[in-house]
Amino acid sequence: MDCIYPTFYQRPTDQVAEDLIGKLLVRRIKENGHTRRLSGIIVEAEAYGHADDAASHAHRGQTKRNSVMFGQVGMAYVYFTYGNHFCLNVSARSTSDVAGAVLIRSIEPVEGIDIMKKHRHAEDVHSLTSGPGKLTQALEIDLGQNGVDMTDPASELCIEPGVKRQAIATQRIGITRAVDKKWRFVDPSSSFLSRKFR
Repeated sequence: MDCIYPTFYQRPTDQVAEDLIGKLLVRRIKENGHTRRLSGIIVEAEAYGHADDAASHAHRGQTKRNSVMFGQVGMAYVYFTYGNHFCLNVSARSTSDVAGAVLIRSIEPVEGIDIMKKHRHAEDVHSLTSGPGKLTQALEIDLGQNGVDMTDPASELCIEPGVKRQAIATQRIGITRAVDKKWRFVDPSSSFLSRKFR
């Protein structure tokens, strides 16, 4: 896999989130004794910062749960939420920041759609990965991937260069704090967003 280099993630978290639109999220899994690639184009991502972002897990300081946000950039930060699904983030921040991560909210399925359908128990391709919990279920991502180095070509999780897509900034979804920050980035032309772009 041709993973994006760590320097890509060593920038302000919102810039990384914007530039992730159009990149290819890749998950490698074992299927019937063979390694299969599951992948999709990132069409929706949200940035979460540190002290300047009351909506961020890192806002109140480092804990065991959010420690990946404070560590090396380009690492997978996976957490369990609402008692029923996992969310995938990648750690990203400038060298002057203490913590940060980008939540991958939606992807357009490219490879391994047949396996995604099995994981999701769904046939409609538009419902497979159009949300953070849906995409982790489709790609079989859980706490076992927390802390995985997404810049390592041998990793089970990686982000590849992909293609150039338009990215529009909007307000983030499902938060009650720091709602004024336009740190959600979407490809407005995509039909795979978790919430339609208005």
